[in-house]
Amino acid sequence: MRKAKNVPREDFVSDETLGDLLDKCIRDHPDNDALVYVDRDFRLTWAQFGVEVDRVAKGMMAMGVKKGDKIGMWATNVPDWIVLMFATARIGAILLTINTNYQSEELDYVLRQSDMDYLFLIHGVRDTDYVEMVYTLVPELRIHPRDAVSSETYPSLKKVVFLGPQKLRGMYSISEVKSLAVQVSDEEYEGRKASVDVHDVVMMQYTSGTTGFPKGVMLTHHNIANNGYWVGVNMDYTHEDRVCLPVPLFHCFGCVLGVMACINHASTMVLCEKFDPVDVMTSVETERCTSLYGVPTMFIAIMNHRLFDKFDMSSLRTGIMAGSPCPIKTMEEVVEKLNMSEVTIVYGLTESSPGMTQTRWHETSLEKKCTTVGPAMQGVETEILDPETGEICPPGTIGEFCCRGFNVMKGYYKMPEETAKTIDADGWLHSGDLGYKDEDGYFVVTGRIKDMIIRGGENIYPKEVEDFLYGMEGIRDVQVVGVPSKKYGEQPGAFIVRSEGSDITEQDVDEYCKGRIAWYKTPKYIAFLDHFPMTASGKIMKYKLREMAEELWPDA
Repeated sequence: MRKAKNVPREDFVSDETLGDLLDKCIRDHPDNDALVYVDRDFRLTWAQFGVEVDRVAKGMMAMGVKKGDKIGMWATNVPDWIVLMFATARIGAILLTINTNYQSEELDYVLRQSDMDYLFLIHGVRDTDYVEMVYTLVPELRIHPRDAVSSETYPSLKKVVFLGPQKLRGMYSISEVKSLAVQVSDEEYEGRKASVDVHDVVMMQYTSGTTGFPKGVMLTHHNIANNGYWVGVNMDYTHEDRVCLPVPLFHCFGCVLGVMACINHASTMVLCEKFDPVDVMTSVETERCTSLYGVPTMFIAIMNHRLFDKFDMSSLRTGIMAGSPCPIKTMEEVVEKLNMSEVTIVYGLTESSPGMTQTRWHETSLEKKCTTVGPAMQGVETEILDPETGEICPPGTIGEFCCRGFNVMKGYYKMPEETAKTIDADGWLHSGDLGYKDEDGYFVVTGRIKDMIIRGGENIYPKEVEDFLYGMEGIRDVQVVGVPSKKYGEQPGAFIVRSEGSDITEQDVDEYCKGRIAWYKTPKYIAFLDHFPMTASGKIMKYKLREMAEELWPDA
């Protein structure tokens, strides 16, 4: 085992803002690459990145952006995304990240609920035209001057900025925002920067909304700076690391586990605008990336791609697999095929900004690396609590993942009752996830509380059945859900994506399970899909699978 390059104090807690962290990168490594896009030959050093951030920040001040204003960002992983993230942080504004999959109803909800002040957007994604959608929701943009937008439906909305060179009616272009920077003096800018406190809200992220209405999670500089710091430590990041990020920036996976881990250690960010296996492999090979992030389905897509053997991935050593439960088989293949012997798993949620636990780069036990989500994040108190009594569960006993510490969100925006339900009187943040802690202090996720299947009084944890089925030849991906049953309450149902060339049948799956797992855990119902319904951040929408199950097997 090699020696760590990065050896911090175990009790370290940063009191630095995002702007402070950027200043350190510029001071200590001005000529190192900060941001790279291989597909468009785009490259900025830390010094150049700082210049861009300052220009946009001053331009926003000239536009009228005040401290505490909410800046909506509706875009894929374009270069302006990260620049805007630090520009808003510099001047005490709040970056409001918007899911790239949102349609008009969801955008309308966020505009109303968040009291958004400014909206920055790209033209659109695939067949979704963001610009036309905004014109439909805010028709005043077509008739009002861009510096005097007044929306009857969204009274807080002041200006809209298009992240492109074109001039669109009622909108500023990003180049025009930058050109306004000359109107703000260095003294004004320094004064605004000095007014930013580490405990100010710096980011609002809306939960995916897979159940109920999305909630605006308020995260502070303190939350995400410290989380990013320790995430980077646990992968032994330094200024020599180059991190490939194909995960969405609007999600904590991208902008905290990715960007904030890099900014804390001056590591280079190698971005992909969207996930494409060939783009990812090209980026890793060209830039000799040492780290790669992704949800399990992304890693599966890379390793199963027909061109995989054409690329040199030998520079990789670490990375993060997170976002959804990590199949043991996939983790083993990542270690073997991608050379990622130091790969880690991070567990958490947006409300915990997001890391609660993480496996460590130097973990030598493949079993611990593959079957657990690691020990508690440094500085975070993570425990398994009994959902009924609130008491800490002994090792090996299943209960609810809870945490308290620097990572706990400030709360849900304008939702005090929902906040109180999630953060209890003792400061514990309740995740809604089930799991247990083993004798060594490593945590294991068994599923969501609402995902647990109760069949005639027997508790079935979907992840246990999924991990078992991943071992069957011919199965590329699998998700297990509860199917409503008149007789038993619920029965386990499996949705399976076959491996390429596989023709396995329901009977084959049943035979594979027979005598190897408890009969009541064996999927009663099986359906084969080409792919699973996914969120933009790569999470499988199990609630949609449950809806499909009710339609497929209504007489269960």
